[in-house]
Amino acid sequence: MLWRIIWVVVLLPTAVSAASEQPNIIFIVADDYGWNDIGYHGSEIKTPNLDKLASAGVKLENYYVQPICTPTRSQLMSGRYQIHTGLQHGIIWPCMPSGLPLNDPTMPDKLKEVGYSTHMIGKWHLGFYTKDYIPTSRGFDSYSGYLTGSEDYYSRKRFAGGFTGIDYTVNQTGRNNTYGEYSAHLFTRHAQTVITAHAAQESSPLFLYLAFQSVHSPMQVPEKYENMYSNIEDKYRRIYAGMVSAMDEAVGNLTQTLEDSGLLNNTILVFTTDNGGQTLSGGNNFPLRGRKATYWEGGVRGNGFVYSPLLKNPGSTSKELMHITDWYPTLVKLAGGSMAGTKPDGYNVWDSINLGAPSPRKDILHNIDPMYKKKGESVSKVFDTSVQAALRHGDWKILTGDPGFDSWVPEPTLYSDYSRRFNDSSNTSSSSDQNVYLFNIAEDPTEHFEVSAKYPDVVDMLLSRLAAYNSTAVPVFYPDTDSRCNPALHGGYWGPWQ
Repeated sequence: MLWRIIWVVVLLPTAVSAASEQPNIIFIVADDYGWNDIGYHGSEIKTPNLDKLASAGVKLENYYVQPICTPTRSQLMSGRYQIHTGLQHGIIWPCMPSGLPLNDPTMPDKLKEVGYSTHMIGKWHLGFYTKDYIPTSRGFDSYSGYLTGSEDYYSRKRFAGGFTGIDYTVNQTGRNNTYGEYSAHLFTRHAQTVITAHAAQESSPLFLYLAFQSVHSPMQVPEKYENMYSNIEDKYRRIYAGMVSAMDEAVGNLTQTLEDSGLLNNTILVFTTDNGGQTLSGGNNFPLRGRKATYWEGGVRGNGFVYSPLLKNPGSTSKELMHITDWYPTLVKLAGGSMAGTKPDGYNVWDSINLGAPSPRKDILHNIDPMYKKKGESVSKVFDTSVQAALRHGDWKILTGDPGFDSWVPEPTLYSDYSRRFNDSSNTSSSSDQNVYLFNIAEDPTEHFEVSAKYPDVVDMLLSRLAAYNSTAVPVFYPDTDSRCNPALHGGYWGPWQ
């Protein structure tokens, strides 16, 4: 009995276990936010609030997301790789009868099991063709935001599939009472309302998922933020920089509300991007290779940090390997929850964040997409190397098929015509005829030195690992679009149609 007591005393400092100590969790996602677009990575864009939080928290500098929107969000909410949810290919389009599978509990589902009040604001992008798929059916007590992948920042209008409608939902009902308010301001205002109401009335811990529209296209921002960057000659880069600053200000306002409400001291705040920056819309990932929608580091290495007064090593930088799927088990366990009934691909990395312990993660399956094949024959009998796939194992990274646009887009400050010079949207594929690429990311994070010919045994080992992962994959679910989605049939709103 004495030894059990000793073990409890030893373990308590690394986790929050007692109900009274459950932390509030604020999870913030920026959209299409580039590696070179945050102040502490040397950007010319001003992000004082993000920089302050990151500097007082733990910067995650070996942290990965997915290359596009739906995949990252699905893995955040489920803790599962795309190959295990059927969402391996592309995104969920507005008229597509698809969604995050209903058979697995979401992160907010698990947090509700241990008493959390759960709220979501902003971008969903995980399906909505029936009410079973919208946020209030997936574990959230309340929701206000947009269900598709993008829209106008002021009018909430979305054009897709030849249809036009308002994409703004409050809980389960379409609303059109926010016209003209910039979305970063709107979402922050709603988040502040949730926080102050919770502090005044609730004794339960709070989980708030704030998924900004910023800084996804279309390129829109109030003039005062664009004017902060009169030194940037390129118009779209200047607008993009203003969009980043508007988001940074929003995060600062949100943090101030947490402090004013008395919640901050018992809060864990996570900030992450959903994918790499879109260089076609003013973003930049220098010095990393590639951009959004590619499996090069510029598409999948994410800006991320954790801020909390509860951290034991504030002001530090973690270079431990982490992935978007890790937030699910990490935050659920931190909240005192159970992972029973789940099949996570993520790991509990709290000790790596909080104590600097080695990461339990050794692999990251970036994806295997059997619907996207490169012309040419496979060079392996173990795994079809014409298939678009990518895997990180230790320091090694292998890519097969077509990893996507493969250039290094330089720093925007070098060009007055940055957007025009690097705005060839037709160039989406690799310029190489290769279908196997190998890099040592620890030694070569910018992917300049391809070494597959030098290390054939490593290639064989990694292809075998890809084959092993592929043997566990479920079929891709990518249905045809359904014209019954037409907002004109539903009061002018995007929303469930079946």
